[in-house]
Amino acid sequence: MKIAMLARNPNLYSHQRLKEAAEESGHTLDILNTTRCTVHIASHRPEVFYNGEPMVGYDAVIPRIGASITNYGLAILRQFEMRGCWPLNESVAIGRSRDKLRSMQILAKHGLGLPLTAYANDPKQAEEIIRAVKGPPVVIKLLEGTQGIGVVLAETMSSAKSVIEAFRGANVNILVQEFIKEAGGTDIRALVVGGKVVAAMKRTGAADDFRSNLHRGGSAQVIKITPEERSTAVRAARRMGLNVCGVDMLRSNHGPVIMEVNSSPGLEGIEKAAGKDVAGMIVKFIEANAKEGRTKTKGKG
Repeated sequence: MKIAMLARNPNLYSHQRLKEAAEESGHTLDILNTTRCTVHIASHRPEVFYNGEPMVGYDAVIPRIGASITNYGLAILRQFEMRGCWPLNESVAIGRSRDKLRSMQILAKHGLGLPLTAYANDPKQAEEIIRAVKGPPVVIKLLEGTQGIGVVLAETMSSAKSVIEAFRGANVNILVQEFIKEAGGTDIRALVVGGKVVAAMKRTGAADDFRSNLHRGGSAQVIKITPEERSTAVRAARRMGLNVCGVDMLRSNHGPVIMEVNSSPGLEGIEKAAGKDVAGMIVKFIEANAKEGRTKTKGKG
């Protein structure tokens, strides 16, 4: 099988592990810098070029699209889909996951546990949305932030209003969420592959940080999740339409609440914490499911 990976940095642990796992199974995997791909749009001839050369003969594509180039990366992925190339995660599903507001609306529609969340455009409504999520304290997030960037904990009404007003004054879209104090600075990352949780870890933030992201100084350890947490992660992946994702949850007094569904989850932390070959599991899923033209959306928006 010939596999393409859309990724800007070929040296990242996750990308190298996926390449190793694919090659160990007898496949070819090429890591293509997403920004060097171009699309040629002509009737009945959807083509993708890389450094000026046509991309042909690929059976599957693994999208590892950076958040800063989401729109461009999705355009490239859609072109692969229209050619009949099978994607590990489809463009429509990735687009949903990258829009925090849209993903929350989808998950809420299907009854999945979420922290109370509010969204408004007018900074004059700051106090209204703070009280709507039973704050302060509240967590304020950029709609398009990733890896803990653009996430602020505001502990008083005045500080929360100031942060909201500052973001909106800069014309930046934000969500305001309730602060789950009982989580104690920890969260759970459940890695879903093909409708099953294949690994899980508990992440704990650094001593002076309420965020638990590993590359921000957090630590990880293997954890046995509850049946309810497992079901929540699987349902979230299904509702978002993602074959592979990391579902981040907090343990609240009323059960697991989803913070984010990540369509390009890192593998280093969870493989080392859980001691599992997650990259190999992803490759096996590709082997079992990659068929030409099997894409559900075929590049539709």
